[in-house]
Amino acid sequence: MNDGLPPIKGFLPTTLIEWEGRVSCCIFLPCCNFRCPFCHARDLVLPGMDLDAIPFSSVVGHLEANRGWIDGLVVSGGEPTLQPRLASLIQELRRHVPAIKLDTNGSSPDVVAALLDDGLVDAVAMDVKAPLGEAYSKAAGVAVDCSAIRATIDLLCSRGVAREFRTTVVPGLHTRGDIVAIARQLGSTEALVLQQFAPLNCIDPLFLERRPFPREELREMASAASEFVAECRVRGEPSARGAKA
Repeated sequence: MNDGLPPIKGFLPTTLIEWEGRVSCCIFLPCCNFRCPFCHARDLVLPGMDLDAIPFSSVVGHLEANRGWIDGLVVSGGEPTLQPRLASLIQELRRHVPAIKLDTNGSSPDVVAALLDDGLVDAVAMDVKAPLGEAYSKAAGVAVDCSAIRATIDLLCSRGVAREFRTTVVPGLHTRGDIVAIARQLGSTEALVLQQFAPLNCIDPLFLERRPFPREELREMASAASEFVAECRVRGEPSARGAKA
């Protein structure tokens, strides 16, 4: 039944973090069209990394054994939308779990639109690497078509799907002004989550020596950005300001 489905190269059996508010599991698909220097998933992103595949039957077996306990599955990567049979994989998974969330970098708005049109995903988390413009390509490590990023943001906002926009805040790539700019571009109806950079397994080895921002500085960035979005918070902490009415 799983012939030709995208390979699953990582599996997190249970997590409360990958989909906040749900007990979920997470699968990781290989390949990415970005090369974010701070990315800690280099084994999934870089070609030539021969990670063992997780049998699809193992994932299904875990879901069935925990039916009624696990109430969500996250499809992450890498960049899942690069997989040509992503929709088929999600269709199969939906037989065994009540809800599915997609993690994406937003570079494939047509793929995301098709998944939403077919009712295959219940929520989307989109990484916003930097303010739309020249800074985006630096943060992504490759030349980026920002019109595609903008299109995915607009798509998610217009469809009313459960969504999260998130930015990993990296010293040397982001300033408080950048975070405020991202918030302005998202708009007053949206929420932004700031994630702390972790210097682990980075694609660019130079970033292994880079120290993360102190939590208090992230909180200050969230507070400044919260003037322009419905809410902005640091991952794992309350909103810098309550959501707007």
